[in-house]
Amino acid sequence: MSFIAVDPTSDFSFHNLPYGIFSTPDSPRHRIGVAIGDQILDLSAVKSLFRGPVLSKHQDVFDQPTLNAFMALGYEAWREARRTVQMLLSANESTLRDDMSLRSRSFPSRKASIPFMNCLFFIGDYTDFYSSRDHATNVGIMFRGKENALMPNWYMLPVGYHGRASSVVVSGTPIRRPSGQMRPDQTKPPVFGPSKKLDIELEMAFFVGGGNPLGEAIPIQKAHEHIFGMVLMNDWSARDIQAWEYVPLGPFLGKNFGTTISPWVVPMEALLPFAEPNPIQAPPTTHPPSGWCPQLPVHWWLCLGEYWLTPGGIAGCQWSLWARRPVASDPEPLPYLQHHDAYTFNINLFVSLKGKGMAEAVNICRSNFKYMYWTMKQQLAHHTVNGCNVKPGDLLASGTISGPDPESFGSMLELSWNGSKNIDLGGEGTRTFLNDGDEVTISGYCEGDGYRVGFGTCQGTILPALLL
Repeated sequence: MSFIAVDPTSDFSFHNLPYGIFSTPDSPRHRIGVAIGDQILDLSAVKSLFRGPVLSKHQDVFDQPTLNAFMALGYEAWREARRTVQMLLSANESTLRDDMSLRSRSFPSRKASIPFMNCLFFIGDYTDFYSSRDHATNVGIMFRGKENALMPNWYMLPVGYHGRASSVVVSGTPIRRPSGQMRPDQTKPPVFGPSKKLDIELEMAFFVGGGNPLGEAIPIQKAHEHIFGMVLMNDWSARDIQAWEYVPLGPFLGKNFGTTISPWVVPMEALLPFAEPNPIQAPPTTHPPSGWCPQLPVHWWLCLGEYWLTPGGIAGCQWSLWARRPVASDPEPLPYLQHHDAYTFNINLFVSLKGKGMAEAVNICRSNFKYMYWTMKQQLAHHTVNGCNVKPGDLLASGTISGPDPESFGSMLELSWNGSKNIDLGGEGTRTFLNDGDEVTISGYCEGDGYRVGFGTCQGTILPALLL
């Protein structure tokens, strides 16, 4: 444990130690920090204490205004840095605990002013995937009908598109309602104006570290060495603009006006204790595939609808209680996308909305990252299999995260079923899509035994459109 007192409900426990870029009014230089409880450890103030085989030669990375240089050092450097930070914050280590002068320089005062959080990286490229089966199915049913909900390629590859890196902003940045072309009446020509169907998308994203040379793929067996950590994301979407423009090349102005991410990136090492079995991507069998838990006989698995119910914890097995079983249409992915090590995660996710004049925010969605069909390893392997190079600081997003129940739908498009029903705000009115002044907050955390590994918040408020 740490000598820094941390509330059990804090997102930033000793088990977490996420990275961020911060500044303070009395020290406006952007620099790297690690969050623990309500404190920030300034890594530039303790850089000389990073004395491992990699970082002893690269202590200057902690003076940088972004995480890119640190990320570029690769997997072993990230592990070394985490071990050093854990050691420095440990209750049994005196270096920071007992040196009051060093301690005062290393932890900016939170009493005089709240630190400003800044963008984590220079984001060179941003890719958004479409990896939730429930979300893709819901949208497909809305616009193509139940029999044609998912395209044939959806089960064979992680569908994605290239987004706009320049408009990725940190939590707290207001979002301007976009204007564009729409065709609300299919019998009339398109019109121009502010979007009337402004929406949210509950997503998570990971930052690439390391990277690959142009022309060389990242094999799925090595993908984890290039996945640094995760953030919350809101991929704001103008559904009416998107609906008119997306054929034949996909989203453009309906998506590129703003994407919000949380200000702390949680390292993958902190999330590994919450890893869950991957979705079963294979034709259905009478029981789950061998290797999930060979200690247990097959009769311990109960098939309920689209899920396998599993007795976690029996015979030393640590698995989720629910794992989605394959349906008749689930083909096996091609070999370059196959991996069996658990790499989806039990991350509780929430979306709340606070309208103008509302006293408190109202929760409109509760979901979980474990509902994703394609894993981050599969996304990265597919992204690079053709030789596409990725670089430190590139951002790869999950796509909207929806679960099997209406309360777990990760967009207002689904919650209102394309505006056909109201989303109740607990006596404070209703919504189908966002109004000007609406404040949307995404939060998320993993729940441990007496601690959390959380992500903070991803928040944005809608400003009125600027009329031409």
